[in-house]
Amino acid sequence: MVSARVLQLLVLACLGSALLARGENDNHLVIAPQSPVLEIGTTFMATCMVINTAEVTADDLYWNLSKTTVPKEQYTKINRSALNVTLHVTSEKSSWLFCLCKKVSAYVVLNEGKFIHGILLKKGYRPGKPENLSCIALQRQTFISSNISCSWVPVGRQTTDVPTTYTLFLVYTDASYNVSTHENSAQINTNVFPNFMELEIWVEAHNKLGAIESEHLKKDAGYFVKTNPPADVKVIPENFPTSLLINWNRPISKQNLGLTYQIRFRPNGSQSWTYVPLVDTARDILSFRLQNLKPHTVYVTQVRCKNAKEGYGQWSEWSTSATNRTPEKRPTSKPDLWKIVAEGDSINERRVRFMCKDPVSANGRIIRFDIKIQNQKDKVKNGSLDWERIPVNRSEADSSSNQREITFLKEIHLADKKFVKVYVTASNSMGKSAPAFLAIPEKTHELAPVEELRVFPERGQLLLEWKPPNNTSVSEYVVEWVTGDKIDWKRENRSTSRTAIRGNLEKFVCYTISVYPIYSGWTGKPASVEAFLEQGAPLEGPIVRLKGKPGRNEAELVWTEIPQQRRRGFITHYTLFYTSGTEVHAVRVPANTTSYTLKSLSGNTKYDTWINASTIQGSKSGFNHSFTTLKYAPGEIEFIVVGVSLGFLFVVVMTMLLCLYKKDVLKRNFWPQIPNPGESTIGNWSPDYPLKSETPKENCLSGISVLNVCDGKSVFEEDKTSLPLKKDKYLSEEHSSGIGGSSCMSSPRQSVSDSDEGGDMADTTASTVQYSSVVASNGYKGQTPSSQPQQAIFSRSESTQPLLDSEENPDMLVQEGSKQSHRFPQQPCFTHTVGNEDGSNPADFNQLEMERHEVLEPMHFCPLEEDSEQTTPTDDQSADWLPAAQVSSYMPQLGGYRPQ
Repeated sequence: MVSARVLQLLVLACLGSALLARGENDNHLVIAPQSPVLEIGTTFMATCMVINTAEVTADDLYWNLSKTTVPKEQYTKINRSALNVTLHVTSEKSSWLFCLCKKVSAYVVLNEGKFIHGILLKKGYRPGKPENLSCIALQRQTFISSNISCSWVPVGRQTTDVPTTYTLFLVYTDASYNVSTHENSAQINTNVFPNFMELEIWVEAHNKLGAIESEHLKKDAGYFVKTNPPADVKVIPENFPTSLLINWNRPISKQNLGLTYQIRFRPNGSQSWTYVPLVDTARDILSFRLQNLKPHTVYVTQVRCKNAKEGYGQWSEWSTSATNRTPEKRPTSKPDLWKIVAEGDSINERRVRFMCKDPVSANGRIIRFDIKIQNQKDKVKNGSLDWERIPVNRSEADSSSNQREITFLKEIHLADKKFVKVYVTASNSMGKSAPAFLAIPEKTHELAPVEELRVFPERGQLLLEWKPPNNTSVSEYVVEWVTGDKIDWKRENRSTSRTAIRGNLEKFVCYTISVYPIYSGWTGKPASVEAFLEQGAPLEGPIVRLKGKPGRNEAELVWTEIPQQRRRGFITHYTLFYTSGTEVHAVRVPANTTSYTLKSLSGNTKYDTWINASTIQGSKSGFNHSFTTLKYAPGEIEFIVVGVSLGFLFVVVMTMLLCLYKKDVLKRNFWPQIPNPGESTIGNWSPDYPLKSETPKENCLSGISVLNVCDGKSVFEEDKTSLPLKKDKYLSEEHSSGIGGSSCMSSPRQSVSDSDEGGDMADTTASTVQYSSVVASNGYKGQTPSSQPQQAIFSRSESTQPLLDSEENPDMLVQEGSKQSHRFPQQPCFTHTVGNEDGSNPADFNQLEMERHEVLEPMHFCPLEEDSEQTTPTDDQSADWLPAAQVSSYMPQLGGYRPQ
């Protein structure tokens, strides 16, 4: 410890003296070492010394690493003017290490720049030992190039601050070469290739942290040589259909280098090469015969070479490919015969199409097939039937491909209850194959099929599994797959129950896969399933349309299935959408359904509908279809019309029945009995025919109105010029004023006095006036006249017939009135007196009646029955019945009122 401490002090002293000698005495702090390169993962120690000042000591110093103060635990004080710091190098990034002084005095503050010093710490890794050193000398034209290229694998890590340099060394005899690089390969030029000399080659890796060498290669110069591939390679067919002869030329002279060769070949189209054993080509040869090849097959051949010395040299590149075809040979296997059975033109007929593939060992180009079909009723002549020759025209390219061509042979029509046997041979230019046999049984005697056939996709192929039939006489199986008009098949042996379909299978295409058991040439009943190699979403959606006419609350929709080539998968379900506004309804429909009836729809509403077809990979929508529901359901209008018609008919029938049942009531209300004017006694009213007094009936009012003369002036003394204009008015007042209707509360008819301007009104009134008369009553029926006060009784007729001549001619009435004026004087002004039962003052009532006459209000009288007898007071009774000042305004008529 003491010696180490002394050594350190000596080093520091030397460093301080060196710095002073260099004139660097303007800074009071110095760090040693000055420019260190640190190995990552190691520990580094730096020393800071105080020089040329006594103002500070080591106690006033501290360290900063990349602006971070180093903890004091990592400090070591050497003496009063030196301070160490110990750091562990971890990161690859370079950093600055500073030694600083605390501000202990004004001197230090004023000279702050002299009390700081720093060094840059560069970090890196030691170089690793290069591995896998290899060198090569290539052939240039007819000799070996003098450039020797070497490569190696660098080991270890590098940083940008401490890069690694590689130096390649080559030494032989008295010559030495080297070259440096930062890459993992280098090239040395020896001016002339040192042939037949031993070479020593190695590479050295070095940087600022150290150096290391790779393993040394000490080999003959021929070990590093790589020649060009053999030239002019040719393949020559021979008379043997299973062999080919290969010839080539040496790439370099035998004096420079002895060579050995390697040959490989493959059938054209195959990716698998077959290599000739090196033992067969170890000699320095220029030809070789390939044997045990397939007849009439194109082969591709290549050759390469290297140093003949075992373990020396590198293989050259492979030569260019040379191809040729082996000669033909008679087919050594049978053609692959198969059939397609479809329904015939009639119910009990089958159409059978026979086809076949070339034999597996066709050994040449098939030029024809010979087919023989034996029916159930055919008789064999001379031990054989006639063969039908079917020529085949194929190009050499078709024959050389690995795909066996399918050739259509013949189509026959076969009845259900017949069977046939078919024989087919294949021929090439060298001969004919053995016959293939296939038998089609009767449809009613088809042999048992396989069971539980399953197909599922896996890794670009279709896997099949099935259970063999119980019949153990199965000789083989035929696996058939069909899509559209494309068909293919293959054969499996009898022990197989699991196989895979590979080859040119397409995605999103539906294949119908069938497995046929073959019983010694007789085909059994097939088991079939459909499968996809890969499914996708449909390319188009179903086309929906309306079936028939929509109803009021329902509509039946139908759609067509998507074409098979557009489905791209199995349809799992359909989704039917329909909307009549913003709200969209969806109905899920099974995949085996192509129609659906929408119910609970609204009447007279437009609906938009479309359908989605879905697979496990997605769905696709079809085009929209719109329809409008009916306002009324079918038959609803007819039901309403029939109902209304029946209701109307019922009302009419009931009305007719009611009318028949109540005909008397209707007759009295709508067609009242009209008195016959011809039988009226109004024409007999005159003083010569005194009225017969009758007692009114008990239902008559006790108070009877009597018109009294209030003015002695006669109406006939008025101006004669106004008489024609007023005659109808007076007559109306005399005959109808206050008298009308059939009851006591009936309304009176309009009088002429209500309107003087209507000339026609007089005629109307005259035509419809009601006949009436005033009769005198001596009392109630059954009483003596002397015991009851005399009362005036007014009686009227309900007749609306035209007036009689005496009523229509007022002049006649005037003349008769003048004759009888002494009995019934006419006055222009009238008063109305009523007998009052309760003893009220008649004068008050007369005054009220005068006011009512002034406003033309009608007077109401209780009518007598039409069959009651009318009485008129006699001359002797007139004085008693009418007071002297009051006489009736109605002119008495002869005979009175005649009952009708």
